Amino acid sequence: MSWSSTAEGTVSPRAQLAGVPVYSAALASAAPVTVRASSNEAPDGVSPAVRDAVIARLARPNRYPLLGGVDLIAALADALGADAEEIAVADGSLSLLNYLLLAHVRPGSRVVVPWRSYEAYPICVLTAGGEPVLVPNRADGGHDLAAMAAAVDDTTAAVILCSPNNPTGVALTHDEVAGFLAAVPATTLVVLDEAYLDFDARADRVRSRELATHPNLVLLRTFSKAYGLAGLRVGYAIGHPDVIASARKILPPFPVSALSVAAALAALGDDAHRATIVATVHAQRAQVGALLAEAGLPSFATEANFVWLPLGERSRELGALCAEAGISTRVFDGEGLRISLGEPGLPEALSGVLPRFAAS
Repeated sequence: MSWSSTAEGTVSPRAQLAGVPVYSAALASAAPVTVRASSNEAPDGVSPAVRDAVIARLARPNRYPLLGGVDLIAALADALGADAEEIAVADGSLSLLNYLLLAHVRPGSRVVVPWRSYEAYPICVLTAGGEPVLVPNRADGGHDLAAMAAAVDDTTAAVILCSPNNPTGVALTHDEVAGFLAAVPATTLVVLDEAYLDFDARADRVRSRELATHPNLVLLRTFSKAYGLAGLRVGYAIGHPDVIASARKILPPFPVSALSVAAALAALGDDAHRATIVATVHAQRAQVGALLAEAGLPSFATEANFVWLPLGERSRELGALCAEAGISTRVFDGEGLRISLGEPGLPEALSGVLPRFAAS
């Protein structure tokens, strides 16, 4: 069937949605993708324990998961040494960001966002009815926390931080986040996205649970990256019980599927598999870094499972060369190129592309 349309009586969305950008995708190419380096996934897949747990739960697809994902919340509380009231779960940490913003952003409120950072942040802010205030990163790709704090005013409902930052890979230190929290009003929600925290091996990385004395801080974490569950969509938020309660009020009754809960519960008990994924990324991060340095190409110091090349107007050129060689990457036109790490064969594939690009 086809839908008819008329000039009168057509259903219209909110006018604000006209300004919402579309989430980008990897460059299309006639060459088949042989090395998938565009989505920051864990190529190792799930552990046998996770696979067995999902298959076992498939025997009861007619039964709902527990309301609110309370079994997963209980397991997370135990693993984190937290209270269950401090945790909410959903189908990915991005969903939880949406619910947090819906709960705290009033029409016309401003939300301070680092930029370049995760491209979904402005989308989330706009769909919640807020106004994103994009604060440029420092020259090294890290957040300019002083400028972000200065951008907070009486109309600011929230601030979003990302460490390690996607897509630049640069991470905040513990003291930097502690100082930022001391500098912004306690009435301003501060959301710290820690999707890539597992890959940050520095001694001074953010010890976010030590910052729980700030009731306006909420942490977002995910099972998509170091646990390898991107396709199953599981994330969680940790924060003050009052803030978490506000998000829970508008979460759907079953925020995580039964299969996803089974997978996450099993993944929590299999730290060896997570450690293997992290070790693979660390090893390849060093290899790719050496290749970039040998080719004389710029990159930021990354603590994530990806590397960012600030190539400006040449970003699409390298992205196209990679695509022709079967390597999918994420190009941000006029800004840079992000290459996900961990995929088997990535260093070998890049070694045939990077020198050609550097010489062109």
